[in-house]
Amino acid sequence: MKKMTCIVCPVGCHLVIDDGLHVTGNRCPKGEHYALIEMKDPKRMLTTTVRTNSFINPRLPVKTNHPIPKKLLFQALSKINEVIISKDVKIGDVIIHNILETHVDIIATKSFKI
Repeated sequence: MKKMTCIVCPVGCHLVIDDGLHVTGNRCPKGEHYALIEMKDPKRMLTTTVRTNSFINPRLPVKTNHPIPKKLLFQALSKINEVIISKDVKIGDVIIHNILETHVDIIATKSFKI
């Protein structure tokens, strides 16, 4: 049995998931869907920074454009740590395309000029 709080809407239902993946405590179908996804294949948005060649702004904030599997977060961070930005970047520019073959891109969340 697993307990969790639903974060899909502001209500914050207290969910209970039994060993047969039956969900109770949800006030709407969104809570059941959230709980089942969290149990089977949890995903997270990743926000971090990437190195740059600039002394003024040594780090550029980036994020995933879609959630990635939770189990791949540290591998993704390792790949991101290998990158050094040495050109101008605009918000939304793709920094890493298809990270770890997840069909998810790492994008800039701030414009940056060298």
